[in-house]
Amino acid sequence: MIHEYMIAVILGIVEGLTEFLPVSSTGHLIIAGDLLNFTGEKAASFEVFIQLGAILAVLVLYWQRFVGLIPVGGFSLDQANGFKGYRGILFLVLTSLPAMVVGYLSRHAIRAYLFGPMTVALALGVGGIAILVAERYKPVSRTASLDRLSYGQAFMIGCFQCFSLWPGMSRSASTIVGGLLSGLDRRTAAEYSFLAAVPIMIAATGYDLLKSWHILEFSDIPFFAVGFVVSFIVAAIAIKSFIAMVQRWSLAPFAYYRIIVAPIIWYVMVY
Repeated sequence: MIHEYMIAVILGIVEGLTEFLPVSSTGHLIIAGDLLNFTGEKAASFEVFIQLGAILAVLVLYWQRFVGLIPVGGFSLDQANGFKGYRGILFLVLTSLPAMVVGYLSRHAIRAYLFGPMTVALALGVGGIAILVAERYKPVSRTASLDRLSYGQAFMIGCFQCFSLWPGMSRSASTIVGGLLSGLDRRTAAEYSFLAAVPIMIAATGYDLLKSWHILEFSDIPFFAVGFVVSFIVAAIAIKSFIAMVQRWSLAPFAYYRIIVAPIIWYVMVY
């Protein structure tokens, strides 16, 4: 039993650390689960469930932003409203829609062709190179606040989020790169990446849990609860630390880390 709870704690830490950093939580959970010999349908359901803990961290840290999305008064998309009300909701819809549509239409192909050791490792490496390219060739930042976000930027970030459907690419990396290339500064790109994660992750995790709910038992609740709580706490710390980091340095260290760890993950998955 202690060993089981240690697995929950370790995987909760891995999920919390990697979900919102541009390093791919999928790749790291795969290697952690393999090393812990925790695989199979129940393991997959657990990994999906602890993502909800990471999502809750965003809701708690940015609760004022989410409360601000509640429409007050009449319908208005005026720029003066910033990231609030119907205007803020529309931003999230524009960002979430591309990946939801592409993900639904290609879900079978993704499962069949993109979950192999080589494809996941390749996505890590390609994503690392993409971060380096974005850092080098990004335009001059013209958007230093979520309240100055444009509809075009929100949609462009949503299009980049489609790359995260490739396991190992990282949703965070995809949206942050899209934000940088659309003119957001690093902090704003990172913060919008966190907020934009909530609707699509809730939809994806809800769908996955609905499909796998039948394999879970009442005795699984404590194990899942431990992973959830640990993921929540670690994700909150990781988000705060990441925001402080991107204000001082570039994303290059994360890119080099991905490129280095890609062959390691491939080796572990194969052997």
